[in-house]
Amino acid sequence: MSENTVRPVDPFPELALGCMSLPERFSDAEKIIHAAFDSGIRFLDTADLYQKGQNEQNIGRAIQTKRNQLILASKVGNQWNAEGTAWAWNPRKAYILQAVEESLKRLRTDYLDLYQLHGGTLEDPLEEALEAFELLISQGKIKAFGISSIRPNVIRKVMTMSPPATIMMQYSPLDRRPEEEVFPLLEKSETRVLVRGAFAKGILIDKPAVAYLDFSKEKVAEIKTEIQSQGFSPESVLIRFGLVEKAVSSLVIGASSVDQVEKIRKGYTESKTIPVDLILNLKQKFTPNHYQDHR
Repeated sequence: MSENTVRPVDPFPELALGCMSLPERFSDAEKIIHAAFDSGIRFLDTADLYQKGQNEQNIGRAIQTKRNQLILASKVGNQWNAEGTAWAWNPRKAYILQAVEESLKRLRTDYLDLYQLHGGTLEDPLEEALEAFELLISQGKIKAFGISSIRPNVIRKVMTMSPPATIMMQYSPLDRRPEEEVFPLLEKSETRVLVRGAFAKGILIDKPAVAYLDFSKEKVAEIKTEIQSQGFSPESVLIRFGLVEKAVSSLVIGASSVDQVEKIRKGYTESKTIPVDLILNLKQKFTPNHYQDHR
């Protein structure tokens, strides 16, 4: 295993298109990908799990003339069975080395800017998985590796072994668990956070309030109302909420329509006009939640 340092990589853009929500039909997916590109989004995040590989295949077809203008990230570790009816967790080195070849083929590229382990537990053969990523970097098939995990105990362990370039985790006003341990840890390192779930499944944007983690439906509605009363669009407030954190480099936000891409673009532009104090005041108004497991 290499020394405990992150290889220098170019900073990841603050905004990425989360591709999990893309329609399965190519023509529909292509419109959204091209709309994101035209709006200035140059970072796409997918996974081999999504749509049993069709998601990667659609992306590869849609970006084939734009590949060198994009940062492309995918994930590995969830292996479909032969029937395609279920998947099992497989973080083994041999599987990672096999799966990356299939992802590269579907994405029509010879390298990934970021390859992420799509989960993980303390019981996993993490050293073996990290060796696979190191080998892929040496072969030029990936530029950097990351993990997608919300578990503080897994994150601490990986950081002591071979710190990844990125860690993807959920974060929003309804899920502030990373503030307790993970953000302070990563602020002191070169590893940066890719935030998913910034809009809390749309609940804080335009979907009805429902119970979320340890927040009641009523508390969610209260937080939502507070966000929407700040004089800025909820998208912009939520984007600023995530990016104000020092450990966070990027927000990975999904879109299933061209209209949603436009709202994300406008929200990102508007977020730059929001004073930091407004976000800090919002954070002080509500008690952050904490991890109960995997501490």
